[in-house]
Amino acid sequence: MVDLLDGMLRAFWLVVTLDSDLVEITLRSLRVTLTALAFASVIALPFAALLAVRRFRMRRITIAVLNALMGLPPVVVGLIVYVFLSRSGPLGVMGLLFTPTAMIIAQVIIIVPLVASIAHQSLRELWSDYHDLLISMNASQGQRIKALLWDGRRALLTAALAGFGRAIGEVGAIMVVGGNIDHATRVLTTAIALETGKGDFAMALGLGFVLIAMAITVNLAIHWLGHTESEGRW
Repeated sequence: MVDLLDGMLRAFWLVVTLDSDLVEITLRSLRVTLTALAFASVIALPFAALLAVRRFRMRRITIAVLNALMGLPPVVVGLIVYVFLSRSGPLGVMGLLFTPTAMIIAQVIIIVPLVASIAHQSLRELWSDYHDLLISMNASQGQRIKALLWDGRRALLTAALAGFGRAIGEVGAIMVVGGNIDHATRVLTTAIALETGKGDFAMALGLGFVLIAMAITVNLAIHWLGHTESEGRW
């Protein structure tokens, strides 16, 4: 019990004094995750709007597959990306394995289905309200998608925040494709696993405090956005 309390006190001190290693790892985690979220949003949000406004033969199957991919094991994603980026893989010549770029690719694949699925559920309801108006205005498919994306921006931001929460806490895929290399690909989750294995509970707890703070912040932001949307405020 004494060791645990001592570790928590030292962890708190590392956070308060902005330990250089802790700050470096945190900033790298944010850089990788925010970059992945930006790419994932560019892919997922227009795709979700397209599913809402367009009817095609395989639409129901596409939606079902999209929802199923939300539960895709991240370590499997990491393995697939590893195979493609390894020296003997089709993209091995690019030398991306064990780099932040590989980690971003893995995170994009993981969170695109989540962001697209959440966004589609919101945009589908919005489309039911806007359907008659946009049809009567003879709006093109592109204009319909733009209108949904703009008017549904609060719900889409909530979807993006959910994707951020999923990505920032990812460890399996990141460990596989990033390698947890010090000063290169080490992020919050992989550093926590490493420091715990080394027995440095102070650093592990310090990193954990930062990760928990990020998770709480994201959840509070989602709750606040949902509350403002229910009250019709923005």
